[in-house]
Amino acid sequence: MKKTILLALLIASGLTLQSCGSSEKKDSEERAEQANEAKSTSDDDDSEFAVKAASGGMLEVELGRLAQEKAQNQQVKDFGAMMVKDHSKANDELKSLAASKNITLPTTLGEDHQKHVNELAKLSGKEFDKKYVSLMVDDHKEDIDEFEEASKDAKDPDIKALATKTLPTLKEHLTKIQAINDALK
Repeated sequence: MKKTILLALLIASGLTLQSCGSSEKKDSEERAEQANEAKSTSDDDDSEFAVKAASGGMLEVELGRLAQEKAQNQQVKDFGAMMVKDHSKANDELKSLAASKNITLPTTLGEDHQKHVNELAKLSGKEFDKKYVSLMVDDHKEDIDEFEEASKDAKDPDIKALATKTLPTLKEHLTKIQAINDALK
């Protein structure tokens, strides 16, 4: 009887530990969003935009580094360098703004973004070029949509201004990566 009770307690404590552990496995974006919700110091949509923009910016930098290293096409390598330069600058501006607004940003890539990095890290040459360029076209289209929405609808004037200021650069990136995509076909 004692063995059965002890076994039941061990199983129950193991399940409790597992459920506690699963909350620790949330990705960096989720943790930042939860921290912002707990603070309630900024508009939820504004802080959510900042979190997504930060994670997306980190993705652009990381993939830009990979492009410089693994791409075969010089235009793709050059685009990767531009991503590192432009998005590092934008990330720094966003970090500064978020700190002044008491908005928590992710410190690492979210799970979905990390999957893209892991997937592309396995590729090289033409295969890398094609996948990277395709991802950059799609990603910049999404970014432009999010930044346009924030430039119109953000409640915080500084966040609205940052989104508005960043939009032309994102549109320039999209134009360049679409031209590279057309040249690779």
